[in-house]
Amino acid sequence: LLGLSNKTYGGGTPRTTVEEYWQGDIPWIQSSDLYTNKLFDVTPKKYISNLALKESSTKLVPANSIAIVTRVGVGKLAFMPFEYATSQDFLSFSNLNIDSIFAMYSLYNMLQKELNSIQGTSIKGITKTELLEKKIVVPKNVREQQKIGIIFKQLDDMIYLHQNKLDKLNILKRTYLKNMLI
Repeated sequence: LLGLSNKTYGGGTPRTTVEEYWQGDIPWIQSSDLYTNKLFDVTPKKYISNLALKESSTKLVPANSIAIVTRVGVGKLAFMPFEYATSQDFLSFSNLNIDSIFAMYSLYNMLQKELNSIQGTSIKGITKTELLEKKIVVPKNVREQQKIGIIFKQLDDMIYLHQNKLDKLNILKRTYLKNMLI
């Protein structure tokens, strides 16, 4: 993954006892904001101030970066289209050298293989060094990367739409059953 991006960022947690740190407008991402099979559309729950950035180990990560959970919740990742800061449980890749959507699916695939190969053992996390030593296969042609990424994104979008439809139908079914048995 060394050639994936030109810059990586770690994270940190501003002291939670300092109220001024948590009254800003900078999205602060934690592991619980990400979901295993949802690679896009992260909704931050917490925000920090510029003072928190200045006085803690957290860093401002540029927009269009990839955030990967390396500790608690290891294996989750998300594409971040906005500037953000993270807890120390993350490694973020910025200024990507390959198509961002292709990168997301390639990293997701690599992380899932890693997690499956050590299934049954307690995973404490993955270090920055270990993560950077991992390899992914990348077509040299950027158009090919884009096409592959688009196909997987369309599949994910279709799965999401059908899952929502299924959820609504299940609710409707339960409602009908409940009303039928009254």
